[in-house]
Amino acid sequence: MITILNDNFSQLNEFLHEKTFSKIFILVDENTHEYCLPVLLGNMETDLAFEILEIEAGEEMKNIQTANQLWEILTEMQADRKALVINLGGGVITDMGGFVASTYKRGIQFVNIPTTLLSMCDASIGGKTGIDLMHYKNMVGTFAFPEQIFIFPKFLETLPFKELRSGFAEMLKHGLIADKNHWDKLIQIRKLEVETVFPHIQTSMNIKQNVVDQDFHEQNIRKTLNFGHTIGHAVESLCLQQENPILHGEAVAMGMIAEAHLAYLENLISEEDSKIIIENIQRYYPYLDISDFKDEDITALLLNDKKNTDLKINFSLLSGIGSCHYDHQCSQENILEAISFYRKLNDA
Repeated sequence: MITILNDNFSQLNEFLHEKTFSKIFILVDENTHEYCLPVLLGNMETDLAFEILEIEAGEEMKNIQTANQLWEILTEMQADRKALVINLGGGVITDMGGFVASTYKRGIQFVNIPTTLLSMCDASIGGKTGIDLMHYKNMVGTFAFPEQIFIFPKFLETLPFKELRSGFAEMLKHGLIADKNHWDKLIQIRKLEVETVFPHIQTSMNIKQNVVDQDFHEQNIRKTLNFGHTIGHAVESLCLQQENPILHGEAVAMGMIAEAHLAYLENLISEEDSKIIIENIQRYYPYLDISDFKDEDITALLLNDKKNTDLKINFSLLSGIGSCHYDHQCSQENILEAISFYRKLNDA
């Protein structure tokens, strides 16, 4: 399912020739339209007609209004059930494009060509699609596998540093929840660059894919992939609500710090392990100011987290470096203490 593309995209062209698609729709945002689409079109060999669908860049575009516009365009362009959607972009594009394709006419085929580190290692893998509802992250979506995922490593060279760092947070998470050796190798990286990060991408992709293969519909072990995301998503949603969006990886890094301390408070990991985790994440990520967010604002969002049952907040928390529990319910006192702990890091 995951294919690393060579420079002439021959694997993608073989895929297009083998299938009987009626038409191709390529979904991009303004950034991938400029930096990545020319590379794709310059190497794509097909006699099929294709159309370019462009949306504005940014998490704030991942909503029902944008999805509706795309459904209408597909309808106006007479896309049938044999049409193919190619999602060329980061997490927003693969989430949005997958959702639109998996629901249009009850589902048409799509492939993901991720262009960011975050999307290569995480968002494009696993068959989750989705859009945000109000200010709640990924509240509406489907489980739908892409036909293929094609990785073109050179797209990483187009990324600003902040986007590379954002994706690196998910790689760190993969090591923390499932592979201590992966974590140990990642924290040896002194400078985040494409050359230093790329050798470790395949391991992260394999960790994510292995978890998904065991639990596609997220009934058990797949929940571990949400480590750092419970508190992280709440903060990301509040930033979106204030029309001051932050990158997903920045929120996840913040969430992993708070939830590593929470795991210590819940007696799941030692104080020493929590310090090792927190200090290493801090090496890569600047402090995220959450002073404007009240405890009740954050906990209100935590109570709406998708993993919850019976109005109880379910966390995925580390039980060691390289292992993770899921469906762990924490005391309200410890949750607030973990959030307070993160706030105080700015004073340290």
